[in-house]
Amino acid sequence: MTEPALPVIPVTELRVGHFVLLDLGWMDHPFPRNNFRIASTRQIEAIRALGLTRVRIDPARSDLDPSPQPTAAATEGSAADASAGPPSAQAARLAALAAQRHSLQRCERRYHEGARRYRALLDDLEREPQHAGAQASALVNEMVADIAGPSESAIRLLGDIQGDRGAQHAMNVTVLALLLGRVLGLEPAALQTLGLAALLHDIGKQRLPELVRHKDEAFTAAQLKAYQEHATLGASLVRSMGLADEVAQAVQQHHEAADGSGFPTGCRGEAMSPAAHVLALINRYDRMCNPHHPAKAMTPHESLALLFARQRSQFEARTLAAFIRMMGVYPPGSIVQLSDGRYAQVQAVNAARPLKPRVLVHDPTIPRSEALLLDLETQPQLSIQRSLRPDQLPRAALDYLEPRPRYCYFFERALSAAQGEGSP
Repeated sequence: MTEPALPVIPVTELRVGHFVLLDLGWMDHPFPRNNFRIASTRQIEAIRALGLTRVRIDPARSDLDPSPQPTAAATEGSAADASAGPPSAQAARLAALAAQRHSLQRCERRYHEGARRYRALLDDLEREPQHAGAQASALVNEMVADIAGPSESAIRLLGDIQGDRGAQHAMNVTVLALLLGRVLGLEPAALQTLGLAALLHDIGKQRLPELVRHKDEAFTAAQLKAYQEHATLGASLVRSMGLADEVAQAVQQHHEAADGSGFPTGCRGEAMSPAAHVLALINRYDRMCNPHHPAKAMTPHESLALLFARQRSQFEARTLAAFIRMMGVYPPGSIVQLSDGRYAQVQAVNAARPLKPRVLVHDPTIPRSEALLLDLETQPQLSIQRSLRPDQLPRAALDYLEPRPRYCYFFERALSAAQGEGSP
């Protein structure tokens, strides 16, 4: 007996709880799977941004909230009203919004693809280490080619990324390490070494028992010693992959510290490789923002402030100063209040001009899905007044900005002011 065809509905009628089936290739959308139940309005926005007009749903697997929800058509109407103006101005705004969505989707797809390739090379690590090394080299080579180009790169906060935390950590460290390497003036060959070490810095954990793969304050002395072995195990695995000794050295030293307080050998800064200095800093930053226990997470602003105020002796001064310049005082993901009193979230920081980031501003007159990022570089009268934790936001601003449970980054070519400028 033939299964009945599933209904197709306009994307304007999608609601939280619909089980959707996207008839797209894996790389053509930002979701981990093609078929899933919609859990948030952000996912609806992402589906609409794909350019689809209709989508299949499975009513049997849908679980709709009975409370009324505004339709996409209604929100589009309110957005048009809020941004009404001459036809040419409205057309320019819609073009800028489309460019903004496309850039974010591209970043998210490439991030997902990088995480997938990282997991694939881990699967090959034990039985085909040389093949895993070739996979790692190919992925990093592609990223270096993009980052080392003549255009400026912006650090972009991604959406609600789901999936393997280990792969996400590897991608975050690789992206930020390569961007910092470029700021430090590294040549492409040195960037390739740094990128490989960043991508593979935690592979030694594959040979640890699950119990000791993630550092815990409750570890016994024996458990802590076992955990610390992952740096040496990782260096050994890198060599088995046929990669350069410089990569293995940086992997072994990614938990060392400039003041000698690190592990596994406790060497001081002068004995650390240039790549190891970058890795030690980026790895620490990402672990502060995205710890194994989410309740211990710090905001990006808090993490950067702590690194500078209390932990700076553990890092090479030049590397730390360059990282702070690159990220800005308010890194992507920071919740801030502007000088005019409005609340916002930092979405992107131009690595070359970090003091004026692009922010998503809480504006109840414009749906989040229609909001253009505000480029503070084009608004000299505006500045960031202070940083906030999400729990300090008023409820309306919290619901609108929807701070992420994880901070995931990728790089994008810096948008022009016209593409990234919202209403002041």
